[in-house]
Amino acid sequence: MKLSLGLFSGSTLAQVRRWVGLSAWLLLTPMAGYILWLNQGHSLILVQLALLIVAIIGLVVINSETVVVALQQWWVPLHRPRGWLQQWLYPKGRRQRRAEAHRSNFLGDSLGDSLGDSLGDPLDNRLGVLSVELPFVSVVVAAYLPNEQDIIEETLRHWLTQVKAPAAGWEVILAYNTPTGLPVEDRLRRLARRYPALVLLPVAGSRSKAENLNAALTQVQGAMTCIFDADHHPAPDCLGRAWAWLSTGQYDGVQGRNIIRNAQDNWMTHLVAVEFECTYGISHYGRSLLADTALFGGSNGYWRTAALRELGFSPTRLTEDIDATVRGLLRGCRLVHDPAIITTELAPTQLRGLWLQRQRWSQGWLEVASLYLNRVARTPHLDPVQKGYWLLMLLFSQGFYLLVWQVVPMMISIHLSISDRDLMFENINLAMMGLLILSTLLQVALAMRFRPAHSTYSRRHGFFYCLLSPVYFWFKVAVGMVAFYNHLCGSRIWHVTARTAHRPPQWSPTQASAPAKTR
Repeated sequence: MKLSLGLFSGSTLAQVRRWVGLSAWLLLTPMAGYILWLNQGHSLILVQLALLIVAIIGLVVINSETVVVALQQWWVPLHRPRGWLQQWLYPKGRRQRRAEAHRSNFLGDSLGDSLGDSLGDPLDNRLGVLSVELPFVSVVVAAYLPNEQDIIEETLRHWLTQVKAPAAGWEVILAYNTPTGLPVEDRLRRLARRYPALVLLPVAGSRSKAENLNAALTQVQGAMTCIFDADHHPAPDCLGRAWAWLSTGQYDGVQGRNIIRNAQDNWMTHLVAVEFECTYGISHYGRSLLADTALFGGSNGYWRTAALRELGFSPTRLTEDIDATVRGLLRGCRLVHDPAIITTELAPTQLRGLWLQRQRWSQGWLEVASLYLNRVARTPHLDPVQKGYWLLMLLFSQGFYLLVWQVVPMMISIHLSISDRDLMFENINLAMMGLLILSTLLQVALAMRFRPAHSTYSRRHGFFYCLLSPVYFWFKVAVGMVAFYNHLCGSRIWHVTARTAHRPPQWSPTQASAPAKTR
């Protein structure tokens, strides 16, 4: 096995020793180098400028996304289409030609012509009064059964009894793999006999979610295919809201809003719940509003079946969802984010599970960036705004954590070296840190203001998140550094996120199918 940093293997004492050793190594190694460099009379101006540029770009992006979401909620008419930056930078005729080319290339000339000028935002229907008739729909729930055997029946019952079925019919396919037979499979077969829409698809020889999904894609019959993880409980109206976007022909995929169902389990799930609100309710939504682009997050995703079949999923990728997203964008697929399409999911309840999950996500982004960065820069299928956004996301995934980590050893090195202190850098760094803290507070406040109705977390949890955000940010930076190290070493260990049953939630999406003040 290739060298990797597996901090959370072995006993608790061994985990602590590894963690302390890693932290010391990540801090002392660059600090020693900086002190030697400074003592020889050199400066750190290049690193300081790089940090300043990254901080400025981060501040602009974070605050832009936050501001446009606030504008959309409070002042902007509902019917304004996505891509605010494009509307400001490009003439209307050029945007219209791009949309027509997309319809022609991916839907065919006849369907593209029949859609005519239906380029308006489905939000015109006020996100609830949807008049578009649903076709036959395929729902694919992917599961590694030994890991999810305690929750899969609850999830399938939710789908079959709580989600509004299309009048044209649907199929709910459980695509799963298991190394050995399990008692839950007998119960699943009884459930399938009771609900004919449920299709059980054991995937022999599968070792990944991607292989399960690919097997299901060979059998799906619906015009729209919906991808979900085994712990997700979507809102009753999710299918209708998603098809309202796809039926216009303007988009090939829709990503909904994921919120945490077990936010009350412990302090860590409190943090993840608020983080998800900021991510799905503000960042992803703001990106969609600004640049008319989005990413598929692995679950609560809705695709035109023809487009998804053409893409498929790569079993060799750590994040098959981001890989499929970028490959789709390079082929001309268009994705949109809709925060009104709600699903609930389970956050890891133990630090080890959270670490391993985020380490895989971070390394998966690194992998995708290294594979597709050059192609994204050259593709004709993204306009300059979208291309700039995606280049930033891919570049940040490669260098952000490595660069941001340098702040602490650099500050300490400046104080410990015999060279003159760089007061300008210290003042700029403190100013940037202050602005980043204010930006975080603003984003969290807005996320809590527009959280779904009757959610199990409140503004008190947002305040708790703000207090712990420096520590949590350090945790994510450390995760990113380890992921970067493992990526360089060629280590690609897949750790399954543990799923366990939890106490019954106080809220589910069936109690409030529309989010509070979301449009």
